[in-house]
Amino acid sequence: MTKRREQETDLTPTEATDRVWELAKQIDICMFVTWDGEYNRARPLSARVQRDENAIYFLVNNDGAKNKQLSKYPKVTLAWSDSSHYKYVTISGSAAVTNDRQKITELWEKTDGAWWENADDPEIRLITVKPDEGELWDSPGLVVATAKMVFAAVTGAKPEVGDNAKVDL
Repeated sequence: MTKRREQETDLTPTEATDRVWELAKQIDICMFVTWDGEYNRARPLSARVQRDENAIYFLVNNDGAKNKQLSKYPKVTLAWSDSSHYKYVTISGSAAVTNDRQKITELWEKTDGAWWENADDPEIRLITVKPDEGELWDSPGLVVATAKMVFAAVTGAKPEVGDNAKVDL
């Protein structure tokens, strides 16, 4: 874990890494971005963030276009947004689609019943993302960030509205 580029943060690389994982888990739904050879394609998916396994999991349908895209272009970007609190995270890495029935059963949540009958549904597949790098934008919240932006506008100073850090994962 090392600093990758200029950052606007007092966080150590370890603290920034911890915060990337924490925010990804807290926010849950992310935009899962793939490449189809011509365009980036994004869709919202529920992320099962498992830092101890250095993995982020997604339950998906077997026939999804993203599965075909990943077989040819496995690099993905995941983007989480909590805009009401000015907290944002991206994680990039490699993804693979499998039919790991044991892991699918382990990850199954009651809300998955909206999409499939149960964890044994033969149409469910597992996407596993192994992160390479992450970036966060983490502010102290709407009220504080707004006050700092107003102060900056009045004084002409650059607003300090939170942390921005890029780290290897």
